[in-house]
Amino acid sequence: MEPKQPDGSRGRNTGARRRSRLSQAVIVAAAQHIISTGGDGSLSMRQLARELSITPMALYHHVRDKDELLMLLLETKAQNVSRPPLPADPRERLVTSSQLLYDMLADCPFLGEILSSEDLMTASNLWIIEAVLDAAVDCGFAPDEAVGIYRVIWHYTSGELMIRLTRERRLAELDQPPYRERVFADIEPRTYPRLHALADRWTDLTARQTHRKGLEALVAGFLRGAGTAPWPPGHADGHIAG
Repeated sequence: MEPKQPDGSRGRNTGARRRSRLSQAVIVAAAQHIISTGGDGSLSMRQLARELSITPMALYHHVRDKDELLMLLLETKAQNVSRPPLPADPRERLVTSSQLLYDMLADCPFLGEILSSEDLMTASNLWIIEAVLDAAVDCGFAPDEAVGIYRVIWHYTSGELMIRLTRERRLAELDQPPYRERVFADIEPRTYPRLHALADRWTDLTARQTHRKGLEALVAGFLRGAGTAPWPPGHADGHIAG
């Protein structure tokens, strides 16, 4: 039992002891627990403070804001991603390194939070971005053009991930067939012959994992357009997230 204080109260120092044990590692572990039990989008600074049995103000002594918390979560995730050997061929290396970016984020339980953040740069995922840029330069592109290529790949990748996440969330919430299926069931074959022919398979076809194929098509397009200056000087300087 907690000993009584001179004024008869118990536990007056409990909060102070909890704050003294607080660290970024403890905070990240608590945030991961919230997400694993509540799902993507369940994390908030107030909820995290409750999980740790501290005040939000005590939490802000260790983590500046939610953006920093998300970066700490991503940093922890990135530290556990192995660095596989990359192909020697620069074209294959560009595709493979770009796919690594997708793979690293695809199984993040906090994917939606990360994709809605303005900046994805953490120290532990820089090697993937470096690999994309290096492969693009080895394909014959100038460094500025390599950044433009990275941005297109990132926009494509983040779009794929966000669409997948949104679809999964919506399907999990539905208690009836999706609206699209009801529309396709009554589609007019004379007006939309292609859609009518594919209607029964549309859901399966659009749920296929095609990110790698899309990357290959993007890279092929980049190489066909090499030397045509698709990104004028000074227009390929966006930040890492896009």
